[in-house]
Amino acid sequence: MRRLPYLVATCVLALPANALAATKVINIYGSTMKPRTVTIDVGDSVRWVNRDNANHQIVADRGTFASPILRPGADYSHAFRAAGTFGFRDVVGKAGRGSVHVRGAPASVTLGVAAPIVVYGTQTTLTGTVSNGKGGETVTIGAQTYGEAARRQVATVTTGAGGGFAFTITPTIQTTYVAMWKAASSQVVTVQVRPKLTFVPFEGRMYAKVVGPAAYPGHFIYLQRLTPLGWISVAKYTLGPLSGRIFALPRRCAATTYHVYLSADQAGAGYLDGWSGTQRRRRRC
Repeated sequence: MRRLPYLVATCVLALPANALAATKVINIYGSTMKPRTVTIDVGDSVRWVNRDNANHQIVADRGTFASPILRPGADYSHAFRAAGTFGFRDVVGKAGRGSVHVRGAPASVTLGVAAPIVVYGTQTTLTGTVSNGKGGETVTIGAQTYGEAARRQVATVTTGAGGGFAFTITPTIQTTYVAMWKAASSQVVTVQVRPKLTFVPFEGRMYAKVVGPAAYPGHFIYLQRLTPLGWISVAKYTLGPLSGRIFALPRRCAATTYHVYLSADQAGAGYLDGWSGTQRRRRRC
């Protein structure tokens, strides 16, 4: 019995360094999150739990984290390795926005992105700051695209006044980025990509096309109509050899707004779902 205190002390000393890290929970309920704002320390985590009966997806305003689509009962956790305030929003459901305030020493180099979700072929900008606040510092940008086994260097940038830097990117598929300065690395930033869909009149009918780095023949798109409850699918079309399809709109005696939609499973691994711009038609009967 006298050996018990020694055994307990040994177990305590053997705990891993991150065992003291805390986790705070944000519950998602329909059109709200509880709480909307949490304060944690560097190294702590936040866990979002979908307690709704609809899907939700949490994405950071500057792309520092993004959950998968959270189905009812699912959860997503993210550990915060740098200090600062991190805004986030629900991009699938209607739960709105929130923020995480992380206390601690600022990171040696930060990185964020203007748009964490882009349409194929469009640009966005990475920005960051080095902790010494000086211009003329060299920062390396690394990237890893979906399916790649390792990160690669894509650019070297120089800081300006105040230690800030910027770099314009045009990702073609889901890509993660990191900034490296001296011996420090930033948090990883993820940019997700939606395929580009066009939807235009063509000789009395409509022409829809999917644009991406790969062809989409044999894949299918949905023609959707806008209703007071949102978009509903009214037809399904298979894409031809050039990833496009010509078709006639349904005969409907009303002013109607349409677009075409490509689901994530048809877009392919490494892509989000996508949709075109709208076309409005008025038919008199």
